[in-house]
Amino acid sequence: MRYERLRPPIVRLPPKTGLDKILSQTATISLILLGLLGLNALLYFGEAVLSPVALALVVGLMFGPFADRLERLGLPPPLSAAVVVLTFLILLMFFITGFAVPLSDWVNRLPLIWQRVQSIIADWQGVMDSVSSLGAQLKDLTGAETKMEVTVDDTNAAAEIAFLAPGIIGGVLIFLASLYFYLSSRHAIRAAVLRLCMTRRLRWRMAHIFRDAETLVSRYLISITIINVGLGVLVSMAMFALGVPSPFLWGLLAASLNYIIYIGPALMALILLAVGLATYSTMPAMFYPMLTYLLLNFVEAQFITPSVLGRQLTISPFIVFLTVIYWLWMWGPIGGFVAVPLLLVVAVTINHILPLMPLSGVEGAAPKPKRSFKLRR
Repeated sequence: MRYERLRPPIVRLPPKTGLDKILSQTATISLILLGLLGLNALLYFGEAVLSPVALALVVGLMFGPFADRLERLGLPPPLSAAVVVLTFLILLMFFITGFAVPLSDWVNRLPLIWQRVQSIIADWQGVMDSVSSLGAQLKDLTGAETKMEVTVDDTNAAAEIAFLAPGIIGGVLIFLASLYFYLSSRHAIRAAVLRLCMTRRLRWRMAHIFRDAETLVSRYLISITIINVGLGVLVSMAMFALGVPSPFLWGLLAASLNYIIYIGPALMALILLAVGLATYSTMPAMFYPMLTYLLLNFVEAQFITPSVLGRQLTISPFIVFLTVIYWLWMWGPIGGFVAVPLLLVVAVTINHILPLMPLSGVEGAAPKPKRSFKLRR
């Protein structure tokens, strides 16, 4: 008896019309947009947990080489992670101590700064009179009484601090725990991710993504930290030479804000403008602290940083600016600090997922990366 193999019938679908193709592409784009909106909502509403975890990952990438060196000396990963976290806490306490005492003195000078601002505004009385007369004419034309009321919210500062304290403490604990567990288990995490890769080619790509992301982010953060420390020292010396009180405070603040590209230096310039108003009484001298800082920041951003980072960190300044604005909007100061490191991780991932050079004919052969990334400031 002969048995013939039964084959499934061939079903030929009608070709898609132009309308079907448009609807299919529209559905795909809509799913992508919905996914992006969902991701933004997750990042926004999960700020209390996600922002300290992201900050811990970035700091962990920065201190990763230090932890590797401790492990090569014979320390187990949990102990090396504990040493790194303790070192970071010591640096953080030094940072807070350098800020606390002089900053409290300048808080008491805020009324003096406001008086100087009022005196400068009084010098522009002619412009203000013109604006007032224009307002009176508009009131006559409209026949309306315009009243401006200023209310002062007499909220108890101690109550606000007590309300915010649990969130701040919780964020710090999440950050420290995430930093420790990441440093102590980063090798196990990498091995687990590589085990999930089914092909040799995919494992190769993931291994190089881990390696290049850690190297690039660590090199960027360490280089920027050294540059910012140098800028802070120069700003402190310049403020001391100009006779500005608390020069160490302004150097420390300049070094800290310089981590937030574009936004940080602009904010520092405004702060030093207020410092000049409180320090000097003559008009040209009020701008000396701000102009001095802008000159030092210009030299750092245009000459020192490009020469230190080299051509391996090439990213469009416009993309960097949009990234910083986005993460500042999402997570505030923490977002401004992690913006560029996260952008570098994304750039490395895209570079390995979409390489410029095709793979060779051998299965699992790796292309040589040809892209480079440079951070232009």
